[in-house]
Amino acid sequence: MTTTVRLPPRVEQALARYCVEKRRTKSEVIVELLEDRLLGSSDTAAETTAFEQAQAAGFIGSVEGGRHTAARAKKLVREKIRAKHTR
Repeated sequence: MTTTVRLPPRVEQALARYCVEKRRTKSEVIVELLEDRLLGSSDTAAETTAFEQAQAAGFIGSVEGGRHTAARAKKLVREKIRAKHTR
């Protein structure tokens, strides 16, 4: 069955990058993710920690630099968001 889905540009870019790195088609990746989410057919998600899943998703290490205080980290995130969404 064919299904059409509109992806936000950042998701589409991340999917394309992942597919190139893993040498897999978009269809293969999407089907696997849906099966994992809807059917729970994969045990790999249960075997990884929340940290590993966040790291694989690109949330960990998204801001470069040394140790930061909470205030400095908040400022960096705000700057990154503003740079991404300039008017």
